[in-house]
Amino acid sequence: MFELSVESHFSSAHHLLNYDGKCENVHGHNWKVEIIVQGEELDKSGMLIDFKILKQHLDEVLDMLDHKDLNNLREFSNISPSSENIAKFIYKELKKRLPPLKKVSVWETERAKASYSE
Repeated sequence: MFELSVESHFSSAHHLLNYDGKCENVHGHNWKVEIIVQGEELDKSGMLIDFKILKQHLDEVLDMLDHKDLNNLREFSNISPSSENIAKFIYKELKKRLPPLKKVSVWETERAKASYSE
């Protein structure tokens, strides 16, 4: 089984719903995102998928979140834009474009990450 991963970043603001603490206030993060795709078959070039294509799809999805207040986005209108829910949102959007998608991980700090897979 082959696995490939690419990373990117985006910046956004958010506040957590139903939370008692500092994060209930609007604040921002410079989020790091990693996606992993997996598959058994390589193409005639010996690649599972071109890194350029992975980066392009990831950047298109992250553009939906970059420099936004996540709480104001339709996708988070009824849920807290936590790291967990952000990872799930990115996964669901990318799965439409990248069927071999395995997992999405989102870091809100250098030492704190959430991942989502199905």
